[in-house]
Amino acid sequence: MNNITRLPLDSLGYDFIKKQYLPKGKDEYYLRNLQNRNGTKYRQLSAFEIEVLVRNRNTSDNWNNILVSDNFNPELVKNCKFYGLVRIGKLEPFFLSFSDLKVAVGLYDSTIISSDIGDNSVINNVHYLSHYIIGQEVILTNINEIQTTDICKFGNGIIKEGEQESVRIWLELCNENGGRKILPFNGMLPGDAWLWSKYRDDEALLEGFKQLTETEFKTARGFYGKIGDRTVIKNSNIIKDVWIGSDAYIKGANKLKNLTINSGEEGRTQIGEGCELVNGSVGYGSRIFYGVKAVRFVTASHTQLKYGARLINSYLGSNATISCCEVLNSLIFPGHEQHHNNSFLCAATVMGQSNIPAGATIGSNHNSRGADGEIVAGRGFWPALCVSLKHNCKFASFTMLAKGDYNYELNIPFPFSLISIHPITNALVIMPGYWFMYNMYALKRNAWKYGDRDQRKEKAQHLEFDFLAPDTIWEMMESIRLLEKYTGLAYFKSQSPQGQPFKEPDLDTLIQKGKELLSDPDSPVESLTILASGIENSKRNVEIIKVRHAYRCYNDMVRLYGYQALFSEQRLNEVKHLKGLLENLPTSPKRQPWLNVGGQLILEKNVETLKDRVRNRKIQSWDQLHEFYKTQGDKYEEQKRTDALAVLSEVLALNPATLSKDQLTGLAEDYLRIQKWMVDQIVISRKKDYTNAYRKMMYENEKEMEAVVGKFSDNSFIKDQKKTLKKLTEQLSRFV
Repeated sequence: MNNITRLPLDSLGYDFIKKQYLPKGKDEYYLRNLQNRNGTKYRQLSAFEIEVLVRNRNTSDNWNNILVSDNFNPELVKNCKFYGLVRIGKLEPFFLSFSDLKVAVGLYDSTIISSDIGDNSVINNVHYLSHYIIGQEVILTNINEIQTTDICKFGNGIIKEGEQESVRIWLELCNENGGRKILPFNGMLPGDAWLWSKYRDDEALLEGFKQLTETEFKTARGFYGKIGDRTVIKNSNIIKDVWIGSDAYIKGANKLKNLTINSGEEGRTQIGEGCELVNGSVGYGSRIFYGVKAVRFVTASHTQLKYGARLINSYLGSNATISCCEVLNSLIFPGHEQHHNNSFLCAATVMGQSNIPAGATIGSNHNSRGADGEIVAGRGFWPALCVSLKHNCKFASFTMLAKGDYNYELNIPFPFSLISIHPITNALVIMPGYWFMYNMYALKRNAWKYGDRDQRKEKAQHLEFDFLAPDTIWEMMESIRLLEKYTGLAYFKSQSPQGQPFKEPDLDTLIQKGKELLSDPDSPVESLTILASGIENSKRNVEIIKVRHAYRCYNDMVRLYGYQALFSEQRLNEVKHLKGLLENLPTSPKRQPWLNVGGQLILEKNVETLKDRVRNRKIQSWDQLHEFYKTQGDKYEEQKRTDALAVLSEVLALNPATLSKDQLTGLAEDYLRIQKWMVDQIVISRKKDYTNAYRKMMYENEKEMEAVVGKFSDNSFIKDQKKTLKKLTEQLSRFV
């Protein structure tokens, strides 16, 4: 049976904090008084004001516990019930207008329990308002319940005094079995979530992260909920244990419980009709609309959840959108797009700049003897329509999957590749460097787009959006060696006498032969069937196609990365002669591994230093850890430049600091050649949309096509790329 107790009416609104949890010498309002810092001086009601309130059909268990400011107008309070200590700011005869909503300042037709109400706010038809601190010019209208309990946590993974560990909220990211679970907290960055979920074998580190979270938030009972200045909440049902920032807009929400909703100068947050959010934190500037269900979650700033999206046990990075679909047990880095109906990103780590299409599915088919495994996808992950994947899978950066059912575990090491299944042979087919060959326009434009659309004002983590960066360059250099190995292996197999056992040469021999074949334009590479191993957990062939072209693209892009550092625009503007570019270059730079820490690229050795500082309690707060991100972000461009020069030194077997003038001139010419090729590829890949017969068939003539899709000659992005190339050509012409 339901446990319903009967208590004296005059106790309603009092004893919010049980006596055993009150510090010595404190009353039940001590935390409330710390939280309310509006500076208002309150007084008791006058006899005349009480008479007016009574005449307006208001009631109170004790009029002496209704405190008001000097500019309080009792005529603006009608048909309200007050219990406990209620403090009211100024009420003046105005109405507040927001969008199409116009409401008179004052308190009307509401039950108000032990709350503080800021100046010129509106509380209209709020059936139950309990233990809240409300800011100035707030509008609350047509709401069933707004209340705070004494054990409120506002979505943070803490427990209050006297609570059992079993009530603590965890986020079970990246894996369905909870083996990578972390504690949610307000202000969590994607780097925090990744570090905490990644290093599960390091118990001291995990305990350090837990301590950072527990010291961040007070465990005392009795904090009040807050609603910031100018926030508007209308036509909603249940709001319980929710901290809401300023200038938020909530309309038609079904249930908001145990949340922090950040809103304010960093970005106004909006929550719309039919939404149910429980146990989480909403970042600044977020937009959540139309039947969204989110449980045990964190969204970073400027995210969107729309059209019935379900986000459960997941972290969603900044500038990301999820609509219409289901996301479970996932860690998603910034710059993610997921539209249409699908069931994707179940137990996944997706490292940003990703796009998930309709009909795609991952996981929840229980193909193992326990909970499903994991998917780890590098940034730029882009599966096609109706792709299905089986746990476990791992994908290099900018992997595209063609439509198909991938029924075996995959480990794709080739970045910028297209993965497909051959319709006749059923072989898994990999085209490395696909993006460079066929869609350079999208690749280059997306890099610009993500940076341009980054709405964060407080950029605690420096996000890398360029497709040529330390992480992708590392992958391409590893892929170059793999292409050489598999090409050499295919050649030796083709030369092996039929009917005799094939003896595989050693790795160095394979790589050397593959390098010779791929570097020689007249070699018979195209006639070889080049197969890879260790890519798919199956017995079918894994074939690599367009290997020579991919090899050339990878090598060009790696050199381009180095050239961009050696011939940077700033340096070209500063120096007067070509040899001036060699001044102040690092001597004998060495390539080092990097990690994608929530969208921010950080040297692995620096991450190890950070982990040591967390273990040893030298970092004592999340703010201090976030300062590490900022410091690394400040150093990133210089570290990236050093990395690029190290790459150039390695691939050319030259020390950039000791280059001769003729060598430097040759490199400048090669740089300009690659840049011209890239701009040509951008133009070619975009122009296909205007010249392909199956694109043009929708229009009666070219004028109609241009009216619908715009003129090709007016494409601003292509114009910018050509302008940049022209400027580079002019700059290098002074030296070459």
